[in-house]
Amino acid sequence: MGKIGYLDCPTGLAGDMCLGALVDAGVPLEYLAESLQPLRMAQEYQLRAERITHHGQVGTKVHVDLNPTAHHHHHHDGEHQHQHGRHLPEIIQMIRAARFPARVEERSLAIFHKLALAEAAVHGIEPEQVHFHEVGATDAVVDIVGTCLGLEWLGIDEVFCSPLPTGGGTVKAAHGVLPVPVPAVLKLWEMGKVPVFSNGIDRELVTPTGAAIAVTLATQFGSAPMMTLESVGWGAGTAKLPLANMVRLWVGRQAEEGLQQVAVLETQIDDVSPQAIAYCLEALLEAGALDAFTQPTMMKKSRLGTLLTVICPLDKIEECEGIIFRETTTLGIRRSLQSRSILRRQLRTLPTPYGEVRVKFAWKGEELCNIQPEYEDCARLAREQDLPWQQVHQVALELGRANPN
Repeated sequence: MGKIGYLDCPTGLAGDMCLGALVDAGVPLEYLAESLQPLRMAQEYQLRAERITHHGQVGTKVHVDLNPTAHHHHHHDGEHQHQHGRHLPEIIQMIRAARFPARVEERSLAIFHKLALAEAAVHGIEPEQVHFHEVGATDAVVDIVGTCLGLEWLGIDEVFCSPLPTGGGTVKAAHGVLPVPVPAVLKLWEMGKVPVFSNGIDRELVTPTGAAIAVTLATQFGSAPMMTLESVGWGAGTAKLPLANMVRLWVGRQAEEGLQQVAVLETQIDDVSPQAIAYCLEALLEAGALDAFTQPTMMKKSRLGTLLTVICPLDKIEECEGIIFRETTTLGIRRSLQSRSILRRQLRTLPTPYGEVRVKFAWKGEELCNIQPEYEDCARLAREQDLPWQQVHQVALELGRANPN
């Protein structure tokens, strides 16, 4: 079972809140400080953590205290650092030169690349020309790379995230007074198809750094995934808000059985050939839909039609809808989210007298509920050896029953 993390963000997300949640979940601050040394920025800041209480809830606040004198000195390699930030190529060079573990480097670079794309789109320039101001300054480099280091220390393979609050009001930035959400955050949300909501708090709740971390690392936005919860880290923000200003990092193991959130897509069609619908079904299953099927239906004016239904993972909604719009004449698709109960399953290859057949085993807890040979394997062997499909299937099924473990 893979280890997963869920970012629960009722009052938003910022880079330092991510660090705080990771430290609160068990990542040693000393590990972060030492692991960040290869960036060769140690003289520019100091890391410290404190416990903060918001509305009776205690969390960890990580501070990146900048050393103002460090920004007026040259490094021993002659490079002059400045408080005004860095350009993307310089940040990429710093991260690559640090030789972090592969996944830390990959995640860090991906976050900065996504951030650069958003800033470039907002300002109408190329990503390499983006000057990162507060985002590329010392504290944000530490926030982003430190977050990736913390995830690696905890062994988190996959990140999920809740919907994010929009906030409101205005904020002072390098380009003047900006409305909240600031343009870069809005662009990142657009790029990531992020579900957002208003919690009624007119403050900047999601920073560009926080948005970039979530949009880049989260494979899915929504309610918490099925997981066996092992620990929770509370990352505190600074501002006093009507709600406890905390991001909660849920850490646990991916559940192999239980409830799974799926999307159900439906549309009726009465003006396209059956062959087009058949091709559409094939394309949907190939794209990763869990199931796709049709039912005959009676439409308005007693026209005979076809109800097309697709069940897919949440991260396949856009792709599946794109296929339906491309391959059929429909003008609209209904979406609904449903929970489905799933069994723990395992696919094993078993040697039959006719050849190898993949057999799927399914359990509920410790009870073996289902054994099913793969149709395509049985069909291939039946064709190759001129045997009845039923015969090959029966032999594979009996073999599976005799070897359940």
